[in-house]
Amino acid sequence: MARISWDAVGSRLYETGIDRGVLYIDGQPGVPWNGLTSVSENSSGGTSRPFYLDGEKYANLGSREEFEATLTAYTYPDAFDSCNGTEKIRSGLYLTKQRKNSFGLSYRTRIGNDLSDSFAYKIHLIYNVLASPPTKTFKTMSTPSQIDDFSWTLTSLPPKQEGYLRSSHVVIDSRDIDPSLLSAIEDVLYGNNSISSSLPTLEELMDLVDTNATLTVVDNGDGTATITAPLGNLTMLDESIVQITWPTLVDNGDGTITVSS
Repeated sequence: MARISWDAVGSRLYETGIDRGVLYIDGQPGVPWNGLTSVSENSSGGTSRPFYLDGEKYANLGSREEFEATLTAYTYPDAFDSCNGTEKIRSGLYLTKQRKNSFGLSYRTRIGNDLSDSFAYKIHLIYNVLASPPTKTFKTMSTPSQIDDFSWTLTSLPPKQEGYLRSSHVVIDSRDIDPSLLSAIEDVLYGNNSISSSLPTLEELMDLVDTNATLTVVDNGDGTATITAPLGNLTMLDESIVQITWPTLVDNGDGTITVSS
């Protein structure tokens, strides 16, 4: 066993920056959100509720969390008008305070370390969001000029997830996913020459991950091997035995196994 070390080269991680904002409205291809400046995730709930019996704390249960956020931007896509409660009733004529469409959102946050500020990134997917009326302040012209931004409070209705608690927020971490799979996911989110940009459901996302998953076995040369596979395909039966589930894995019956691509 090795002694732990602190501040090893490349281990000082931090998260910074936001880019690649995309707006998704049902039935329409995703559109870029140019001018997106920040998304402040501030979920509600999650507080503890103690229970007492005979003067002693009997249980301490946490309440369900709900995703909320504050989004700020210098501008927004034209498609967001329907989510902002604005309806075009004639050419050049817009009526505010109308019914709002729910929408989906994706954005990317950057991960840096002591070697690079572009070490990795996370892609955030937000589902079934409603935006509150924006906060917008118009000021007199001045020198130098100021750019006024918009601000919305976002609340969500989390979709039902089979086998999991409902959640409106999914995070894809580039550090923990095969590059070819990440590229396939980004093709769906951002589109390519064959498909339009779209926001996959969690079930579609998991199917995409399972379909493009890879199993990698590296012989370490010392009688051991390093196995990399999706979480659902590796199960620790005890401290020294791991169970591998893979369609092309064959038990040879002599203590060895064969894995083929």
